[in-house]
Amino acid sequence: MKALVAVKRVIDYNVKVRVKADNSGVDLSNTKMSINPFDEIAVEEAVRLKEAGVIDEVIVASIGPKESQEQIRAALALGGDRGILVVTDEKPYPLQVAKILKNIAETESTDIILLGKQAIDDDNNQTGQMLAALMGIGQGTFASEVKVEGDKVNVTREIDGGLQTVSLALPAVITTDLRLNEPRYAKLPNIMKAKKKQLDEKTPADFGVDMTSKQEIIKVVPPADRKAGIKVGSVDELIDKLRNEAKVI
Repeated sequence: MKALVAVKRVIDYNVKVRVKADNSGVDLSNTKMSINPFDEIAVEEAVRLKEAGVIDEVIVASIGPKESQEQIRAALALGGDRGILVVTDEKPYPLQVAKILKNIAETESTDIILLGKQAIDDDNNQTGQMLAALMGIGQGTFASEVKVEGDKVNVTREIDGGLQTVSLALPAVITTDLRLNEPRYAKLPNIMKAKKKQLDEKTPADFGVDMTSKQEIIKVVPPADRKAGIKVGSVDELIDKLRNEAKVI
């Protein structure tokens, strides 16, 4: 049984995002880049399934600039077996990513496709759902627990009303949520081994996918600075300010 894990190169979640002076986009110069945190959870889950004897091979794929090999190598250091980098300098949008992952999954005959529920740079939360639709297979989104039983996988989903468990026939797409697991730290020997693991490079054209954007970013601006809060001396004063100054009651 094979698992395909998709990882995205994003600005590290500890880094404060800077907007370019001309407001044309986010400034990535001299910025630390990492695996999208939700994708890192997906990698960890695939590795745990492998350690449990459920999965035989973990394939890590990424679509993005050549530098994305850093994130693939990081995932290989966590326990992935080999990587596939689809090199493009164009910004990949969810549908394009889903089409590429579909081709990879079908070529590799993968049984479980794991990816983060969303990326922290654009928060689209679309790729997993689009991928499942394109492949015509089941999907378990926002997973907080994954159990493989024979030719099925039970996925516990986090929903507004609590938890929902769905049983999916394999192959299936699973998108990971924060409470699924806590990713391990890569050990130095594994980081060194990851440098020698197989990493194949492809292009979107190899999969017949056009990366031409259907969207245009008009302007990017940072969020407005929040005003400093104040302390009030009593409940009556709080109500007065909410009613007469904030005008929310």
